[in-house]
Amino acid sequence: MGKVYALLVGINGYGGTDRADLRGCLNDVAAARAALERRAPGRLEVRTLLEGAATAAAVEEAIRSHLGQAGPGDTALFWFSGHGTQYAALTAQELAVEPTGRCQALVCADGPLPDKRLGPLLDGAAAGGAQVVAVLDCCFSGGATREKGARARYLPPSPHWRPAPAGRDASGPDTRPAHLLLAASRLGQVSYECVFPEAGVAPDGGGAGGPGVHGVFSRALVDALYRAGPAATGRELLAEAHARVRRRLEGQYPVLFPAEPGGLADRPLLGGAARTPSPHLLRHGPDGWEVDCGRAHGLTGGAGTEFTAPAGLVRAQEVAADRTLVEPDGWTPDPEAVYPVALSALALPPAAVVFSGRRAALPASPLLREVPEGSAEAERAAPLLRVEVRDARAHVLRRDGSPYVAPLPMAGAADAARLGDCLTRLARWYRIRDLDAGLSPLGGHVRVEILPWGDEGARPLVPDGNGEIVREYDGPREPWVSVRLRNTGHRVLWCVLLDLNDRFGAGSSLFPGQFIGPGGTGYALDGAPVQLSLPAARRTGPGASVRDWLKLIVTEDELNTVPFHLASWDPDAWTPEEAGRRGDLADGLLRLTAPPGSATGGRDVGPVHGGGPGQWATRTVALRTVFPG
Repeated sequence: MGKVYALLVGINGYGGTDRADLRGCLNDVAAARAALERRAPGRLEVRTLLEGAATAAAVEEAIRSHLGQAGPGDTALFWFSGHGTQYAALTAQELAVEPTGRCQALVCADGPLPDKRLGPLLDGAAAGGAQVVAVLDCCFSGGATREKGARARYLPPSPHWRPAPAGRDASGPDTRPAHLLLAASRLGQVSYECVFPEAGVAPDGGGAGGPGVHGVFSRALVDALYRAGPAATGRELLAEAHARVRRRLEGQYPVLFPAEPGGLADRPLLGGAARTPSPHLLRHGPDGWEVDCGRAHGLTGGAGTEFTAPAGLVRAQEVAADRTLVEPDGWTPDPEAVYPVALSALALPPAAVVFSGRRAALPASPLLREVPEGSAEAERAAPLLRVEVRDARAHVLRRDGSPYVAPLPMAGAADAARLGDCLTRLARWYRIRDLDAGLSPLGGHVRVEILPWGDEGARPLVPDGNGEIVREYDGPREPWVSVRLRNTGHRVLWCVLLDLNDRFGAGSSLFPGQFIGPGGTGYALDGAPVQLSLPAARRTGPGASVRDWLKLIVTEDELNTVPFHLASWDPDAWTPEEAGRRGDLADGLLRLTAPPGSATGGRDVGPVHGGGPGQWATRTVALRTVFPG
């Protein structure tokens, strides 16, 4: 296994005033170093910058020279414990990349290091092939407060700071960072330090964080590092640290970014290959045991909803917008641990399947229910999957007789399994597309605006008489558009934009999830063009078309987005073995059977609302791309 290059920065002294100086940052660095030495023995290369030595220039130089040494198979870890600050975005460049209207920065010994400067530095360290992780224990709040004896790690900006803006690269189709961020708090929130009278203890009896003043997030993450071991992923560690922070105090919610499943978040923090994430996590929060999904993921009630953990079931008691309070059934989880779970029963009506003529065996899935042809159940069902088996092929048809997918072979057991997998896939896809919050206080607060690429002054495109926004090819060139999310309300809201295609795939890569402030704007692909094109396997010529549905989910808090990822249906690549391995078929909110093999993993971005169930809203925009003629 490769080396771990760690740059640990801690600053307690910020000018000698009682409000400015901190007490726990050097303790954080010492505890982090001890945890890393224990979990990566013989592989650790550490450089520390403490107090006055941690100037902005020194931090930048150390990232380039020390973390920049890391190559393929290595891990480069940047850990900062100190103050954070924010200031109003004023320039057009700043406003274009700051949905909240505020710029954030770490406060070094001599002034700020903006996050838009830090991000490219860390991505530069990743250019050599290393895995790069940033742990930031500081806050990005608009004010400093004290709560329950805890001190906020926030320093108001000094008028003479005003760093030059550093813009994001928006020239390519993929502008996501090349490094993983584990942050102590959300944008607009404080992070705290407080006195820990007790020493943390690892499961093997070793000491984790010692007694004394620590950052609440740093202490939680160090304790999680000791408990989880060297193979723990960033997703798993953040989930455990998140629960520990929320049990200690209110108003601080750690964040993982980027959190797309199977990516940077699912690599072991100290090196190793990416792992398949679990769709949900069971953890012990301030109100008891909870699973990080709720009504915004399609759960409508507690009765009948169950989650399967490696050691047993947990049953839902109360469903909130972004979490479900549960009770273990016949087993006692460790309140200091986090467990991967998958939905095994859901209180939602399944899709109705009608067989016309020859019948095939349905898979044992709560997503599917066979109903008699012509029955009242079949008339009311949405969606209705009609299966006609003729000439050794299965035709999966809509209510009007049009096909969902191309006919499937029906000559043996494997073919029957493929048909069952297809029906389950269709049911899952429609659950995502048709997810509806109904009447919501947040309805209409965030607009989805689609504009021709390169014409920001143009009015947003509007749907035609069929309710679709239609874009045409210009000769051989596919149409490009800009997709923006505009918050017209008066509160900060979290948004994710899903792209569902007509091959029954879904994902959140356009806008994976971010807070947008009042009057703020977020752009799909960070402002890069969204290319609307026919699939490679589809004929390009007059009359050819493809459909997409852009589904916006708006909530008061972050959501776990793993269940919204679904690979496009490809019957030619299907095998029973592949179906058992693929997380998009085996895991997720909309699949209600236990995951095959119960693969370990973690959550996407699921901090939980601190003041009640919260609110959520949805909106769907239909797109059709056509080849004219």
